[in-house]
This record gives sequence, C-alpha cells and structure tokens, in this order.
Amino acid sequence: MSAPVVANCLADLLGHTRAGRFGASPGDLSVSVGFVTRQGVRHASRGQGYRNHVVSLRVGQAVGSCAVEPDSVNDNAVYDCVGSTVDDLLDHPVEAIRVAALDAYLMSVRPHERHATETMTIPAGSSLDKSMARAERVIDLLDPQPGQRVLVIGVVNSLLHHLRGRGIAYVACDLKGGVTEWGEPVITDAARALGRCDTILASGMTLGNGTLDALLDHARSTGKPLTLFAQTGSAVLPWFVGSGVRAVAAEPYPFFWLDGGPTTVHHYLAPPLESV
Repeated sequence: MSAPVVANCLADLLGHTRAGRFGASPGDLSVSVGFVTRQGVRHASRGQGYRNHVVSLRVGQAVGSCAVEPDSVNDNAVYDCVGSTVDDLLDHPVEAIRVAALDAYLMSVRPHERHATETMTIPAGSSLDKSMARAERVIDLLDPQPGQRVLVIGVVNSLLHHLRGRGIAYVACDLKGGVTEWGEPVITDAARALGRCDTILASGMTLGNGTLDALLDHARSTGKPLTLFAQTGSAVLPWFVGSGVRAVAAEPYPFFWLDGGPTTVHHYLAPPLESV
C-alpha cells in the first residue's frame, strides 16, 4: 500500500500531482471544454444581490472550477485552454486557470462520488430555498458550539442566517467589504480577526485568491477548527482534510444556483484522506 499523500499547502499538492502520486500523469490529460459562467442574483425577500463569475475547465467527465471577481479574467484566456494538457495549465499565468485545471484533474482521478465521507442532496426549490438548504448543511458540518465565535470568510447571508438562528456569534469577512443583510459591518482583513474567533468557516475562494495557505498554517499552529465550503476547488480542498482542515463541503459544477432541481454536495471529514 502506498503512503498517504499529505499536503500542507497548495505547492505541496501541485508537487504531488506533477510527481504522478495520483496515478494518471497530468501531461496525459487535456482540457476538452473551457467556459465562463456569469450569474446575477437577488433572492426573493433579500435586500441585497450579488454577481458570480466562474472559470471552468473540463477534463474527461470532470469539470473543475474557480470563482473570480466579475470581469477579472478574459474569456479568450479560458477558451485558449482547450486542447492544452493539465500539466501545461498548472503553469498558466492566470491563477484561476491554474486552480480550475488542478480541480478538474483531481476530480477526474478521485471522483467525489467514490471518495466523499457522505453525499447530501439539496432538494429542488427556488434560489432562496436552495441557498438556505445548502447553508444549513454547511453549518451542520461546521457544528459550532454555544459560546463560540465563528470567523466567516466569504460572506454568504444564508450561512449567517443559520448561525444567527442557532445563537452563534460570528465575524463576517469578505474582500469586498460592505455590510451583511442585517447591517453588520463586513471586515476585509481576516488575519486581524483570527485571534478573537474560536473556529473558521471559509469559502473555497480563499484558494483562488491565494489566501488559503495562511489559514491552513493558522489552523495547524493553533488547533483551531477550519471548515471549508467549496465550489471553487471542490476536488482540491479535500486533500487538506487532516492537515489544517477539519471538514469540507464540496460542491462541484453545476452549482445549486444554476438549477432548480435537486443538486449535490459532498462532505469530507477527518481522518486525513489516503492516496488513490
């Protein structure tokens, strides 16, 4: 039996990938489809709306994705990935493309359906119904305890709604700043809040914007629980479970906001993942 793969940071995971630790060589797999999904939403009864842009690349049956700030990645850069090998794209100058390529590769060699701890179905419903149902499952996975304060990195109001409903204190953090649905200030510097929070709930966008490694280091050095909810890098982030990450709610493309029917979220929990 091969030794378990341990990844302490994104560079470690890239090294394992290029060394063939997961089976298929990334130089033997190529991207067949590249696309960008754009979405604007304002759920019924909500006072705020938002926009999502997501870069996605397909490798075999797997679609890897990375959310980006609106209009920050040129469409042609994504389309030009078609026909390239995963290995080539792991050196791409656009970080979102590197992440999407790695995500697609890891999902192709380690499908969620065969390796997740459990698979959850988000029932059919309106955009708000599905947002709330997904958020409830993420907060169940987080399992916050009375008296704890949660640092929420990547503000999703449905997550905050469920924390409020359980009487759990939180600090909302997002690079966009602003305020929550309830008028609470949203901080932009997570590092300043880490010391006054007991547990961390972070979006997969921390992978795409380069801030994840610092969270992994903090969680390992303090023992503070770190839970991730991931559309970005849903197949990447489970490799950090047991190495700074306590749990991951992994949601591959197509995401809950694209379809009114049932959709799927895969949960990963410690102990650490083993190699393929």
